[in-house]
Amino acid sequence: MPPAVNPASAPGLDADQLLRVSLGPQHPSTHGVFRMNVVLDGETVVSLKPVFGYLHRNHEKIAEGITYLSSMPFTDRLDYICPLTNNWALAQAVEKLAGIEVPERAEYIRVITAELTRLINHTAFVGFFLGDMGAWGSALMYAFREREKILDLFEDLTGARMMSNFMRFGGCRNDLPDGWAARASALVDEFPRFLDELENLTAGNEILLARTRNVGALSKEALINGGITGPMLRAAGVNYDIRKADPYGIYDRFSFRIPLGEKGDCLDRLMIRFLELRESLAILRQALDQLPEGPYINPKAKIRNFKPPVGEAYARIEGPKGELGFHLISDGSANPFRYRIRPPSFINLTLLEDMCLGLDLADVVIILGSVDIVLGEVDR
Repeated sequence: MPPAVNPASAPGLDADQLLRVSLGPQHPSTHGVFRMNVVLDGETVVSLKPVFGYLHRNHEKIAEGITYLSSMPFTDRLDYICPLTNNWALAQAVEKLAGIEVPERAEYIRVITAELTRLINHTAFVGFFLGDMGAWGSALMYAFREREKILDLFEDLTGARMMSNFMRFGGCRNDLPDGWAARASALVDEFPRFLDELENLTAGNEILLARTRNVGALSKEALINGGITGPMLRAAGVNYDIRKADPYGIYDRFSFRIPLGEKGDCLDRLMIRFLELRESLAILRQALDQLPEGPYINPKAKIRNFKPPVGEAYARIEGPKGELGFHLISDGSANPFRYRIRPPSFINLTLLEDMCLGLDLADVVIILGSVDIVLGEVDR
């Protein structure tokens, strides 16, 4: 049953005159098996409660019963659009816990795959976001055309297009195939043409501007207090990116900007992705040009019978959707005593009601799309 109306969010309204609508869990625009219980005064949202758990996979509890490395394939299935960044976050946490060093070449490979993953995520976001406004079909396929080119690279590198299982503690599972770096460089050189076309088609669309401007905005204070990170936070003008605020890997070697928005509305959230795509291209050019020779994994890193010392560690990365962190507690055995994930999709979803109150029902799905969630890491 939809929840009772919160008097604080609907003062002076007669509950008998309100309409309760359940969006989902089968709704095609809810980015996974997800439900929203909405209470309406006419077309105006007076209450919205997210309901999830339909896709729960018990990831964290399963991880406490298997070895550290056995959890790597499970991370692919968190944000299944971004498996390689998920791999990196877990690998970094284990390396911090066990004091494992990563060779320089492996660090470059990790940055390259992570920024290619950001290209995939933000490009797919634009296609899905336009689909949320009713433009299903051409916009998404246009975005997916470029995504396919990057997935071809990932398939050659990891053997899989999405479930890559590529990172290892102390480096990567294998080295770059012959000619892979040259192909990646060619893709990076060609990508701006597509990006210019997509941005011109999007930013010049009067319907899109009318549907997104001043819709779903929240103040900087509300976003910070809610723990929101990633493009959603930067779209409101908060200069916070873990690659700069708490550099990991070798990001401190690269020159790139942190784009910021102003209002933090749906339009800013869309346009911030275009700006971040261009910065990812800048990082990729530098990383591919500087890619050194050397080992792709630390030869001293143990794979079999791996038992990190007693202790705990938290490692975080700037995932495409925001801060992705892993908190591990070791009791000295082969399995983690505690395994906890800080997923950006789940945290960013917590302020959905605040973004929708007082707006029309037609705005709800657009606002949800601007958050950019994947239920794989919401229902971990």
